[in-house]
Amino acid sequence: MRAFVHAAAAVTIACCPLSTVSADPGNRLIDYAAFEREVVAAGKLRAQRRVDEARLLRMAAEPGTVVLDARSRERYAELHVRGAKNLPFPDVTEAELAALLPAKTTRVLIYCNNNFEGEPVAFATKAPAASLNVHTYTTLTAYGYTNVWELGPLVDVRTTRIPLEGTRAHR
Repeated sequence: MRAFVHAAAAVTIACCPLSTVSADPGNRLIDYAAFEREVVAAGKLRAQRRVDEARLLRMAAEPGTVVLDARSRERYAELHVRGAKNLPFPDVTEAELAALLPAKTTRVLIYCNNNFEGEPVAFATKAPAASLNVHTYTTLTAYGYTNVWELGPLVDVRTTRIPLEGTRAHR
């Protein structure tokens, strides 16, 4: 019976749109269809929540705003937005987010490697479809955070008005 269920699931996956697939057989903690729904919902909101340098600076200066860097601790130590909090993407859990963000309504500003050029070590470019921003944005909204904003443009670390700090800081 078990082999038949898996075989049927494989046929369903092969012949039907992904949105009709339910939780992965045998693992209730993985649900690709739910992930797809989150990506679509987050994408619609994200399109309205991308900010330029000037707006990021204004928003970051407002009380209660958290600037979040989801890169590795090593890359964060090399160079990051001054005052940003670091929570590496693989470490994101409900508990870690709750410890860092006071409420689901907290304004969170995110950025990633693909927002900065001119420092290929600290901000190593990712494939556009693998940009950490898209994963971080979707993940935060999947955890229920409702006030997530994202740095939109590609800026040069040598000329940006965004203050950067770390062991590879140019200033």
